[in-house]
Amino acid sequence: MRITALAGGIGGARFLRGLRRARPGDDITVIGNTGDDIWVHGVRVCPDLDSIMYTLGNAISVERDWGREDETFVVKEELAAYGVEPTWFGLGDRDLATHLVRTQSLNAGFSLSEVTAALCQRWQPGVTLLPMSDDRAETHVVVDLESGRTAIHFQEWWIRYRAAIPALGFPVIGIDDATPAPGVIEAIAEADIIVLPPSNPVVSIGVILQVPGIRAALGKARAPIVGLSPLIGAAPVRGMADACLRGIGVQTSALAVAAHYGSRRDGGILDAWLLADSDDSMLADVRALGIVCQSAPLLMHDVDATAAMAHAALALVS
Repeated sequence: MRITALAGGIGGARFLRGLRRARPGDDITVIGNTGDDIWVHGVRVCPDLDSIMYTLGNAISVERDWGREDETFVVKEELAAYGVEPTWFGLGDRDLATHLVRTQSLNAGFSLSEVTAALCQRWQPGVTLLPMSDDRAETHVVVDLESGRTAIHFQEWWIRYRAAIPALGFPVIGIDDATPAPGVIEAIAEADIIVLPPSNPVVSIGVILQVPGIRAALGKARAPIVGLSPLIGAAPVRGMADACLRGIGVQTSALAVAAHYGSRRDGGILDAWLLADSDDSMLADVRALGIVCQSAPLLMHDVDATAAMAHAALALVS
């Protein structure tokens, strides 16, 4: 079976580990968000692609859920001693090697897709990892600062300000001119099942959907599309999806996110939606949207629990 997943960072990466456990013989392609990408200290950083690559390659920091295991931060500390900004963005020494290789390769004329495939040769993630686009398209956040209304890079809002400043919008600079990376449209068209992991619906999956051609490809796909709620009750399982949803005027609930994605019957992208077992009260309302819906435990305590989530999601559209 060919499974295609659209995924963001930590939540998406952890789910993919369970999906790989659940379907070890299947051909899994992951279309990764690159809206979080940033140039910092002269290197190109791709947080979501790296989180997926490191997690599936058993190199992710278990303590932080980002960056490398057994990491040191000597270079970060030296840059701070020089007073070099941004001091709020920390690159680990091991992680920096990945960004140096990526940057060298990009400067040599290789595409981000080619560089990602080359990096994955080391980590052997067990999936085909594709960036959503080879073009630069970076998510920014419109906020009100003391100096006035402005747009700052998503990473500054997320890391420096911890999403505490209310978001007024999420413009993705360059998205209108971006094109899907090689293999992305084919992975959607040729899939037997398409999965939306419990990634951030605004700044992860939502950004992938903004790449011209991807949403249309999902609408025409022969494969059913199943999503997993990133929310339990009125809170995200992890991260700050609630702050992002408020920024686009969507209520923080599994029902509201399902409605935000919409039913394929009505021009949206969902055929089926898996929500947490504690949110059973929303089942009828989601089904009323024209979306097949069921509930299951959605806490990714370990790989086995996550594999059970994947089984439950795939069962909705098998």
